[in-house]
Amino acid sequence: MPDQPSIPSPENPTPAAANATPLAEKAEPGPTINIAEEFGTAKRSLPPAVTVVATLAAVAVIVGIFSFVQRAKPQGSGQIDNIAAVEVPNQNSMLVALTFTLRNTGSKSLWVHDVKGRLKTAAGEFSDDAASAVDFNRYFEAFPTLKENSQPALVPETKLKPGEETKGTIVVSFPVTQDAFTQRQSLSVVIQPYDQPVPVILTK
Repeated sequence: MPDQPSIPSPENPTPAAANATPLAEKAEPGPTINIAEEFGTAKRSLPPAVTVVATLAAVAVIVGIFSFVQRAKPQGSGQIDNIAAVEVPNQNSMLVALTFTLRNTGSKSLWVHDVKGRLKTAAGEFSDDAASAVDFNRYFEAFPTLKENSQPALVPETKLKPGEETKGTIVVSFPVTQDAFTQRQSLSVVIQPYDQPVPVILTK
């Protein structure tokens, strides 16, 4: 019977097998790439903090300047020409007739929506809607002082064209004494036009 070929045992590998090197050990190591560092951090995805802060500051300045230039302005001007005031007996209140000049300084017609009187004293601020024009004669008869140097009432819906001016009177009431009114800090006529966010305020 022919001799059987010898089969090397696992404990005794052949020289070729002994010299074989796994592929993983032969491969040269490549560059290491940290994906998290490349794409997942603010350091890699955002500009420097100084640049961001400078840009935001510049934008804030531009917005501030634009807001200042474009801020709402009164559409009119004028002045209070005469103040006539009387104390209502036993009521601790004052009736005041304010005569004034109103000018339309805007580029479109000014339509009067409403008119108020405003009084500021050491005790606080008081406001009152102008009395109706139909009541003027009754007030003037009861308190003739109110009629001195007065003009026709300035009523809602009065229209002033650009550049036009008018004179008018309002009668208002404030819950203060004669002394408090005399020592007032300011007295104003507040005219609110239609379609205007800022009223025209005339103060004396």
